[in-house]
Amino acid sequence: MNRMALGTLLGLGLVTAAIAVAEQGSDVYAQHTTPAAPGPAVAAGSELIVVPTSLGEKGQMLTVVDPRQRVLSVYHIDLSTGKISLKSVRNIQWDLQMADFNNAEPTPRQIQSQLEQR
Repeated sequence: MNRMALGTLLGLGLVTAAIAVAEQGSDVYAQHTTPAAPGPAVAAGSELIVVPTSLGEKGQMLTVVDPRQRVLSVYHIDLSTGKISLKSVRNIQWDLQMADFNNAEPTPRQIQSQLEQR
């Protein structure tokens, strides 16, 4: 998928999230709609990837990935107040260089060793 299409998707995701939060903060509801199915999107003019996730009536979680800087951020949005809270930020550069972590056996290295013995 080219950058322009990914940018458009993220822009739509951010706009959808902003509208959902704005609608939840309103005192009058003409109609309460179900948000669109979550999916990754990329912000227009940037390379950020945003994945919205519903937390039910509690709110929404936005996971933002900056692939260029290899940083992952997680935000929670309280639907009753519209408050956005940063929950965590992590540089994943070193995480992505690990072959395996916290896995049950067989590990990827064990599988590779077995395949190389053939």
